[in-house]
Amino acid sequence: MTEQRIDRRHVLRFRARAQDLTRSGEAGDTRVLDLGVQDTGPDGSRWALELRGVRPDPDDLVLAWTLRGAPHAYRRSEAAEVAAATAPLSEADAAKRVFDASRPLKAAGIPVLDALAHVADEMSEIVGDGAVVKGEMSSALSARLDAPYLRECRPCQAIHTYEQPFRLAALQAGLELEPGTSPPVLRRIPGWRGPAAQVPTHLDPIRAVLRLLGPSDPKLVAGYLDAPVREVKAHWPSDVVPVEVDGARLDVLAEDLDALADPGEASGVRLLGPFDLFLQGRDRALVVPDERSRKDLWRTLGRPGGLLAGSEVVGSWRPRSAGRKLRLAVDVWDGGDRPAGLDEQAERLATFRGQAFAGYVSD
Repeated sequence: MTEQRIDRRHVLRFRARAQDLTRSGEAGDTRVLDLGVQDTGPDGSRWALELRGVRPDPDDLVLAWTLRGAPHAYRRSEAAEVAAATAPLSEADAAKRVFDASRPLKAAGIPVLDALAHVADEMSEIVGDGAVVKGEMSSALSARLDAPYLRECRPCQAIHTYEQPFRLAALQAGLELEPGTSPPVLRRIPGWRGPAAQVPTHLDPIRAVLRLLGPSDPKLVAGYLDAPVREVKAHWPSDVVPVEVDGARLDVLAEDLDALADPGEASGVRLLGPFDLFLQGRDRALVVPDERSRKDLWRTLGRPGGLLAGSEVVGSWRPRSAGRKLRLAVDVWDGGDRPAGLDEQAERLATFRGQAFAGYVSD
């Protein structure tokens, strides 16, 4: 099959539409909840949903540690299916996802999948039908687990469970995160009966990445999931077609090819949060071709948000709060004027935060 050539601008327009960032009104749902909406930072998942016109009742969402061990919001009605969808694909995948925690388990002859199941059982017993602060859970869990499950924490001068098994086992145990708690509080998901036996097609993370981020390959998807490339290859969808994007051979779901080839225009300005899904793909050079701009946007510490104009990320932004007033530090990378519509979005963010927008400041 001859690979169809797709311009990067088409990919970004497709991504903006697929992620419901081109909506102008309110909606009851959004497709990004299929993959989970990361809840990191002061505005977190609620702002990402607000940008897509979705203002759900908090009781309709479940917040859980899933992909990459990060907290994500999902539809509460699909909690059991999400638990199945975000579980490791294999023993090799589980070992990759728990990082250095796999070494002592392997040395002790304990399969990582068995270890995660054991940790989940213990966490479930500790919580019971109530709720437990993360630190208390960690202490109680450490007292129940054998040495291969534990690590020495030098800053705390204590013995703790490894972080990733702790996080990845929580949802499997039927535990959700109580929104707005710091440190996190884990509580029982009402009516929990365990992960679902099957994963609905729309919740399959590999398919969801292709559907919401556009053309990709197993390496890029593996980077998003923290999974081994060979495992992603083994579960790669059969209904994909190849395309060429800026000289790279990538795959797209066959059902999305027409929308990718003719995605339409994307307009409007959006203040993307630092961990918005639009910025979460591993194709960063495609999203932001300029290296200096990429270094500004994807910092290791103190990551800013992305200034989206249409379907192009044209700068970064940071909130500067003082009491009931919100100011923004905005860096337009090409040195030009702030895009039309930014004031409106700044007002929107301030209202969302319960503040008043008080203008812009230098960073």
